[in-house]
Amino acid sequence: MPNNYDALRDYLKAQTKTELVLTFDEIEELIDDALPRAAQRASWWDTARAPEEKMPQREACLDAGFTATRMMDGKSVRFTKIKPRR
Repeated sequence: MPNNYDALRDYLKAQTKTELVLTFDEIEELIDDALPRAAQRASWWDTARAPEEKMPQREACLDAGFTATRMMDGKSVRFTKIKPRR
């Protein structure tokens, strides 16, 4: 069963900042579950990559109006506000 990223989406929607960084630990706390090993790959977070391939973590970010980029440290993600999807 894939993780439910609704809590991440809701957290991001509530943000007033245009950019924020969350560690994997913070994201796991939000979703109340461990991230899969694939989360360590930058491509897993890339919201622009293969838009036809629906992935719950990407959809949660986009639905909240954010793009996601895994940071170089491999342990955190930068979320940047975009225009909300309609």
